[in-house]
Amino acid sequence: MEETKEKLVFKCVAERLTLAITRILENMPGVVDVRFAEREPAEKRSLLSWEQKNSCILPEDLRDFYLTTDGFTLTWSVKLDDECVPLGCMTINSVGRLCPLLQPVLLFSLPNAPSLADLDWEESSTQSGLPHVPVAPHFDARSRIFELDSCGGNGKVCLVYKNCTPGVLFIVEIWFLDRSLCWHFLTATFTAYYRLMITHLGLPEWQYAYTPYGPSPQAKQWASLYQPLTFSYELSQVDSAGDFFVNKLDPATAFKGKTKALPLPKKQPTQCSSGGASKGQGNTGRLSGVKR
Repeated sequence: MEETKEKLVFKCVAERLTLAITRILENMPGVVDVRFAEREPAEKRSLLSWEQKNSCILPEDLRDFYLTTDGFTLTWSVKLDDECVPLGCMTINSVGRLCPLLQPVLLFSLPNAPSLADLDWEESSTQSGLPHVPVAPHFDARSRIFELDSCGGNGKVCLVYKNCTPGVLFIVEIWFLDRSLCWHFLTATFTAYYRLMITHLGLPEWQYAYTPYGPSPQAKQWASLYQPLTFSYELSQVDSAGDFFVNKLDPATAFKGKTKALPLPKKQPTQCSSGGASKGQGNTGRLSGVKR
């Protein structure tokens, strides 16, 4: 009886953590092997030690999340030709793996060695001129960046503390760092990001839907198959000028038969006759000269 009660309690907690997404995935065609990793809650002392070590206070919603479960992992696969292919993955690192993205400089490193801080050559005034656009994080001391998810090597979802100066309140946001080391804003709170991750089912490269260039064609195919209601290409197919990259097809003109080219007009015979006459005159002149 006690074991059955524990299983029921864990099932209820798992459904609340995953927002019942496991049942939705299990009912999708071709989806197999849905796994949710059970984890114990993080201890308060581990959270306090992390805050003291990094000189940052965890957001309240992220702290409540870690006090419920120390990290999050949910994976699922699809069956293709009698073979299970891993596809979806939702991950949030535990407190112990919530490491800084920028590691401290070693004492024995070269003084002129390049670092990520060299990418902050642009002035902040160039970005602040755009309204309603959050200022991108910096790789120097102005921002403190911690990795929430490695995204399978396709980028990094980061917990970013901005305005890291004495006497100024931190601004905590969730950003996506792509493989070209460009920043893309995701959400302003951890709760919003968590719901966004669940909504996208952990599909590959779903974070690239919030970039100007969007995910790869293969990722778009998976999204259109398992996420048809929320999948949209407008976010990734529009450039800065507002023009679509999609080719526009007009059936009225695309499938119309080609018109036959009109035959070229024939050359008038007068030109030939005049040429022939001139040639004839030349010949007669030559003949007359011979007779003379």
